[in-house]
Amino acid sequence: MLTVLVLVCSMSVTPDYLRNCDRNNAVQVMQLPEQIASPSMCAMRGQAYLAGTTIGQQLAEDERVKVLCIKSGNLPAHMG
Repeated sequence: MLTVLVLVCSMSVTPDYLRNCDRNNAVQVMQLPEQIASPSMCAMRGQAYLAGTTIGQQLAEDERVKVLCIKSGNLPAHMG
């Protein structure tokens, strides 16, 4: 199973590229409440989850979205 993390990344914080954005420097980090079985569904559910939030509907011009699909056993116990 996969845990889905949605990162909202500011290009002013990681100007080199979106790949440099992670849980430590993202402006927002959200974890979906359910786990997902497949990587393709993980990406789609992450985007859909964000789109249904105020954060997703009010992204700034310099913000980008990154969806992480992490094997559930590899996620640190404490995030944030």
